[in-house]
Amino acid sequence: MSADVGDGLAPGVEAVTLPAKAVSGGGRGYQAIALVVAAALFMQQLDGTVLTIALPTMARDLGTSATSLSLALTSYLLALALFIPASGTLADRFGSRTVFCAAIGIFLAGSLACAQAGTLPMLVAARFLQGIGGAMMVPVGRLVLLRSVAKEDLVQALSWLVMPALIGPILGPPLGGFIVTWLDWRWIFYLNLPIGIAGTIGALLLVPEVRGDACARFDTPGFLLSGVALGCLLFGFELSSRPGTGRVALALLVIGLVFGLAYVRHARRVSDPILDPRLMRINTFRLSVIGGSLTRITQGAQPFLLPLMFQLGFGLSAATTGTITMAVAIGALAMKALAPRVLRRWGFRDSLIVSGLVSSLGYAICALFHPGWSVAAMMAVLALSGFFTSFQFTGYNAIAYADVEKHQMSAATSLYATFQQLTLSLGICIAAMALELGPRLAHWEQFELGDFSLAFVIVTVISASALFWNRCFAHDAGVAMSGHQWQAAGGSSHAKGNGSSLRT
Repeated sequence: MSADVGDGLAPGVEAVTLPAKAVSGGGRGYQAIALVVAAALFMQQLDGTVLTIALPTMARDLGTSATSLSLALTSYLLALALFIPASGTLADRFGSRTVFCAAIGIFLAGSLACAQAGTLPMLVAARFLQGIGGAMMVPVGRLVLLRSVAKEDLVQALSWLVMPALIGPILGPPLGGFIVTWLDWRWIFYLNLPIGIAGTIGALLLVPEVRGDACARFDTPGFLLSGVALGCLLFGFELSSRPGTGRVALALLVIGLVFGLAYVRHARRVSDPILDPRLMRINTFRLSVIGGSLTRITQGAQPFLLPLMFQLGFGLSAATTGTITMAVAIGALAMKALAPRVLRRWGFRDSLIVSGLVSSLGYAICALFHPGWSVAAMMAVLALSGFFTSFQFTGYNAIAYADVEKHQMSAATSLYATFQQLTLSLGICIAAMALELGPRLAHWEQFELGDFSLAFVIVTVISASALFWNRCFAHDAGVAMSGHQWQAAGGSSHAKGNGSSLRT
C-alpha cells in the first residue's frame, strides 16, 4: 500500500538468524531463488499500489462511496497483521517451500474472488482472503532466501530481492491509471494470475524444502485473543467514521479492548507468546515501534487520500493520478543508496529528527494542493516526501533491533511486523474518518477540496508527533550498525563497528 518497501525487508534482514546448517542453493544459484521470492513481493506491492488508483471507479461500479472502500483496504492489512506472527511457525512445521507455494495459491484465490466481487461485503471478504496469503507469502519467502543462501552471498541476494520490490510501487500507479481508463478495474486482480503462477512454478523447481530444527509450541490461545482484539479494534475505528454505526463501532471497540487486556494478561503467563509485549522494555525497540507507528499511520493515509483528492477533488483522470502519485515511490527508490552514508555521518537520532521534520512538511504541503498547481510541482513535493519518509523507515527498521538479543529476534520481528501492518491499517481508518468529518459537519453530500486539506492536516500532526520520540533516542544509539562517530561531553569520539551490519 505504500512505498515503504523497507518495511517488508529490513526487519527480516536484521532479525532472522541463519540456522547452523544453512541449505545451499547449490547449482540453482541464489539469484534464481531471490527472483522467485521477489516475484511474490513484486505481485503484492504492485497489487496494492494499482488498487488505490482505482478506488473512485470501483466505488461507482459497486454502488458505494469511495471512503467506504477503505474497509476493503483495511481488511487486507488486518489479515496481514493477524497472520504474519503465525507464518514462521507454519514454515518450520510444514516446510518453507510448501507454505510459500500455498500462500501464493491463497493470494491468487483471493485475487480471483476480488475480480468477481459484485458488492462491497464480497470485496471485503475477498481482500481478507488475499491478505491471508500475503501474510505468509512475503515473510516465508524472505525466510526461504535467508535459509537457502550462504552467508557470504546474503547481501547480494537481498539486493536481487529488493529491486523488484521497489519497481512495483513505481509501476503500480501509472498501470492502475491505464487499467481504469482503458480496461476494467477487475483486471487489477486478474493481473496477479500470470505472476503468481510463474512464481509457484519457480518455487517448485528452485526453492528447497526447509523445516526448522526446533519448533516452539504454537500459542493458539494467544493467536485467538490477539486476533479478536485486533480485528474488533480496527473495524471499530473503521465503522466509527460512518453515519449510523456509532453503537456498533463502540461495541467493537469495547470488545477489542477487553480481549486486548486479556491477551496482555495471557502473554505474561506463557513463555512463548505469539506477540511478546515484554520486548517493549528494550529502549531502542520501544522508541522505534512508537515513532515508526506514528509515521506509518500517516503513510497509510497518504496513498488513500491522494488518488481520491486528485480524481474527486481535482477532476483528474485515473491515468494522470497514477503518473503523479508514482513520484512517492521514485523518491523512495532514490533514497536507498544514500541511507547508509547519511546514518554513518549523522547517526540515527539526528537523522530521524531531520527526516521526520521534512517528511511532515511534505504532508503539510499536500494540504495546500489545488487544481492550479502544476503536475511537475506536485510530483516534486511527493518525491521529496517519499524520499525522507522512506529514509525514516529504513532508520526505524534497523535501530529497532540494535539492542535485541539473538534469542529474542524472532519474537521481535513478529511484534514489529504486526505493528507495521496495524498502523498502516489505522492510517486508512483515520484518513476515512478525517475525510468524512467535513461533509458530516457541514451537511453536504460531496467532498470539497477543504475536506482533503483538513485530512492532510490531521495526519501531518500525527506524523510530526513522532519527533518527540525521535529526540528520546540516545546520541550513540545504534552506532554499531551505522558506524557513526559522535562526540561525547568530554570531547572523545565514540563509534562501534563500521556500519556493515546496516541493511537497507
